[in-house]
Amino acid sequence: MEEPRGGPTVLRILLGTQLRRLREARGVSRDAAADVIRGSQAKISRLELGRVGYKERDVTDLLTLYGVVDPVEREEWLGLARQANSPGWWHQYSDLLPSWFEPLLGLEEAAAIIRTYQVQFVPGLLQTAEYARAVTALDRSDAAPDELQRRVDLRMRRQELITRTDGPKLWAVLDEGILRRPLGGAPVMRAQIDHLLEISELPGVTLQISPFSAGGTAAAGCPITLMRFTEPDLPDVVYLEQVASALYLDKREDVDRYQLVMDRLSTMAKPRTGSRDFLKRIRDEL
Repeated sequence: MEEPRGGPTVLRILLGTQLRRLREARGVSRDAAADVIRGSQAKISRLELGRVGYKERDVTDLLTLYGVVDPVEREEWLGLARQANSPGWWHQYSDLLPSWFEPLLGLEEAAAIIRTYQVQFVPGLLQTAEYARAVTALDRSDAAPDELQRRVDLRMRRQELITRTDGPKLWAVLDEGILRRPLGGAPVMRAQIDHLLEISELPGVTLQISPFSAGGTAAAGCPITLMRFTEPDLPDVVYLEQVASALYLDKREDVDRYQLVMDRLSTMAKPRTGSRDFLKRIRDEL
């Protein structure tokens, strides 16, 4: 198992999946595995879902329980655990990042397709620096200038994956209200719309606008991000961000439901060319 795109976040998920398969193949219960690592069923569950880092002692004890005794094979497993614990590029911003947000950065890096519907702000992956600063200042009005700049820098760094040759395809649907809300003032919003027009020309980007005239939406005002992966051991993930937390849903029935919602939103929104014309009209009105 070589380190995949997405770095340690994704490697933790893949390693957890392999450990679960080992446990199940040996007929070992979660209770028995938890006893060996002096933990609980919840801890085993978090390890197998890749939600936490790996202690080498825990991995060593689990491998022994699962019958992996060959020294070379054991060292390979331990090497993967060390890689899974290594910091991602975002580690330099760890003092700014809530724990619930960090997994998103690794999942974005690993995704083959990112679909997002936004109702309040331009998606972080498509924001200009000045628009990002205005959005960040809404929640961090008391932040020092250097902290505010670092938060903007982090958002700009996230965007690099959109223009990479091996980056994910991005399909974004934006509610018209986003464009009618001139965060940072009219000049900042005009520049933001120009940026959307420019980036929508990229072959890997699909941008649609959902106008007020479309009426109510299947998402009922809820922002949604759906990520799909080529790695077979990585399930599709729905990301739902809240004020001070986030949900990561990967159960098939949940993903299918949100996939249907995203399909309906895309159908109701203006097509790609019509969306570009709509953006130009709103820009000219500012």
